[in-house]
Amino acid sequence: DLIRKVAQQKFGNTQGDYQKPENVVLTLQAIYYEIGFIVSAALGLLFILLLPLVGLCFCMCRCCDNCGGEMHQRQKKNADCQRSCFATFLFVASLIIRQVVGVLCAYAANQHLTNQVRGAKKLVNSNFKDLKIFLNDTPAQIDYLVSQYNTTKDKALSDLNNVGPLLGNRVQEQLGKEVRPALDAVLTMAGAIRETKEALENVSVSVEVLQEGTERLHANLTDAKMHLSNTLNDSACSAAQAASTCNIIRNSLNQLNINANFSGLPGVSSQLAKVNDVLKIDLSSLVQKGYAAFNDTPDLVVNQTRNILSDIKNVLESIGSNITTFTKTLPVQKVLADLTIYLTQSEAYVQDYFPVVEQYDFYRWLGCLILCCMVVLILVFYYLGLLCGTCGYDKHASPTTRGCVSNTGGNFLMAGVGFSFLFSWVLMIVVVLTFVTGGNVEKLVCEPFEDKTLFKVLDTPYLLNQHWKNYLSGILFKNPNINLTFEKVYSDCKENKGIYTSLHLEHLFNINEFLNISMYTEDVALKIEHIQINLSKIILLDEIGKENLLNFSSSGIEGINFAAYLTEINKSVTKVDLLSFANDLEARADQLPKGALENALKGHANNIRMIHNQQVIPLEQAMSTLNQSIRLLKRTSSELMVKVKNVISAVNAAQLLINNNASVVIVQETKKYMDTIVGYFEQYIEWVKESIAMEVAACKPIANVIDTAVDIFLCSYITDSVNTFWFGLGGSSIFLIPAIIFAVKLSKYYRRMDTEDVYDE
Repeated sequence: DLIRKVAQQKFGNTQGDYQKPENVVLTLQAIYYEIGFIVSAALGLLFILLLPLVGLCFCMCRCCDNCGGEMHQRQKKNADCQRSCFATFLFVASLIIRQVVGVLCAYAANQHLTNQVRGAKKLVNSNFKDLKIFLNDTPAQIDYLVSQYNTTKDKALSDLNNVGPLLGNRVQEQLGKEVRPALDAVLTMAGAIRETKEALENVSVSVEVLQEGTERLHANLTDAKMHLSNTLNDSACSAAQAASTCNIIRNSLNQLNINANFSGLPGVSSQLAKVNDVLKIDLSSLVQKGYAAFNDTPDLVVNQTRNILSDIKNVLESIGSNITTFTKTLPVQKVLADLTIYLTQSEAYVQDYFPVVEQYDFYRWLGCLILCCMVVLILVFYYLGLLCGTCGYDKHASPTTRGCVSNTGGNFLMAGVGFSFLFSWVLMIVVVLTFVTGGNVEKLVCEPFEDKTLFKVLDTPYLLNQHWKNYLSGILFKNPNINLTFEKVYSDCKENKGIYTSLHLEHLFNINEFLNISMYTEDVALKIEHIQINLSKIILLDEIGKENLLNFSSSGIEGINFAAYLTEINKSVTKVDLLSFANDLEARADQLPKGALENALKGHANNIRMIHNQQVIPLEQAMSTLNQSIRLLKRTSSELMVKVKNVISAVNAAQLLINNNASVVIVQETKKYMDTIVGYFEQYIEWVKESIAMEVAACKPIANVIDTAVDIFLCSYITDSVNTFWFGLGGSSIFLIPAIIFAVKLSKYYRRMDTEDVYDE
């Protein structure tokens, strides 16, 4: 926010502009933000100014035999302790300078930067390769999107070629909700007519069989009763043992008689004749013709839409040509060609100047190495001084009689002190410059780039151009009012979205206008809406069939006296069950004395059984058939006229629907059919839009280039290495101060003195 305010603030040339309250506050805020760098830089400058001055004064002071310059050492009891402490402190300071925060850290940072610069060529080539792939693949991706229109067109053409099964079957299915039940009802009625004929025939035959059978049965029962009566009149029945039994049998003879009388039942020949006349016309065949005509609906649709479908196919072909033509007019190819040329030139420029970069990096590496060598030279003198002084020191020798090795160690220490004064200010100049530069780049570029606040600064209205609210849209579209920001573009590219979405290229060429579905489907929908399908040729049931149904309803079966039939049918054939009568007769014969009477009665019982088996059972079967047929006729005749009229009304309603109201169904189904065809284009358009927005020309390589340039090269390679370098070199420079003090103090114990004092008690 502070950077944005500073960048936005317009400082004039007059002193009054700087004295404005808002400018004063902004200046103080900037100073407060940079206070750490300012204080550190001030301390560094103080170090640069004071250390050479102190060194000069120190040299002049020693030349005057002061500041330890006098070659005289006073002997003390704790001299060994002081010498050991000074040597230890100097060694620790030198060790810190060399290893912990010193020259090794600076050298590692220097070498790391060189290695990264040498390896950057591979990274840069990889980015150029990604950009080339990005530019080369984009036209192929666009061509692929355009080519997929053929898939949509082929699917639409397939549905158009199958208009019969698709549209015709839909129309047939909707009309069939009324047509099929009506035809099914007629077909059911045709079956009822056949069943009625069979039932009437069964009634006629059964009545004839029953009439003839009952006459024969009546005659046979009369004969059996007469013969049995004659047997009972025999003198044997007068005996006391047989009289009661014979009387019982004689009293039961009246039961041997028929019970049902079928001779008075009315005939059904007139009804049968009328039904036979009805069946002369094959109603089922007429219904099947209606089914066949209705099932030909898909073929009628195909035949009647052939010309319109041909026009629709021509429209689809023209749409494909228009899409191809429009894509060729887009500025994409020209823009990509220009970018490819620029990219090739940029790559050639980088390849040409990369050796120059490596050469200058070598000079930088050499300069930094020299700075490290300065520190190493000082450390060498200190270590040699410690080594020679420690090894050559003889505690029994007096200061004036110290050995050559010890004296050399002291001289090395003083040489290190001298070089420290000579080099430390140079080192600190480099430290201050790299600290201020590297620290500010880290704080003002790298960290804001990491959390994307750097882009917010770049997106500040009227910052990069005082006349443009949005700089990026002003550059790309010459329209600074379009809300296109660096942050949004970078974020979209990081998510690998398409460049069309990332750069809001709809302001350059609006793909939505090009892919407006109404542009391409209006003609198709208009053609489909003009489809006219005439189903009046479909005849479900002609007048002959309807008249046939009416003739059946007036066949007279409802006039049959079903009550008379059911009354006789519900009666038994004989008044008594002949089998039971025969069994009872045989049982009573067994009660009689053995003889001719017993045998005669048993013979009559067997005769009655034979009559039952040969005549009664067939009559019962005929009565069962008659019962089923009469009840079937009764059900069929119940409200027959109403049923027939309802069937005819249903057929007429279905026919009316086909002739007059089918257009409503056809319009509805045609609308659904059109929606299906148009839906293919809508799906294609949505897929194209989604692909262009998210997949075509995915701009992740652009974000990678920015990351490579800023995050990797500037921040990771350069800034981190520079910050590590000034940290190591600065630490070494700081620790040179205590090293100077300890070296000066320690050299007094190693160098050979000109004079000495007596031991101080």
